[in-house]
Amino acid sequence: MKLLKISERNKFEVTSLLPDDSAANKLALYFQNFADQTRIKILSALSICSLCVNDLSKILDINQTTLSHQLKLLKDQNLVGFKREGKIVVYFLTSSTINEMMQYAVSVL
Repeated sequence: MKLLKISERNKFEVTSLLPDDSAANKLALYFQNFADQTRIKILSALSICSLCVNDLSKILDINQTTLSHQLKLLKDQNLVGFKREGKIVVYFLTSSTINEMMQYAVSVL
């Protein structure tokens, strides 16, 4: 198939810089976290301050079972971390970049 707009050299440059299937899959899984309204609310709340499940549940009006499931997904993608404070587990964002990315997305909408 003949290329219409780019040369073979440019085709090589483009294809050599594309992510491989594994990297593309990791990126897709990462950005999937931002395609769910519940997870966006959790990330937004945690961008303001660290919170425990009980407080998150009350603030966001989400039952604790659903919230725990969503937090597990966010932990698995390393977006949210946690620390134990006595009997309470407190959740926090692993990076301020997460909040910056969400703020940027809102600003361009």
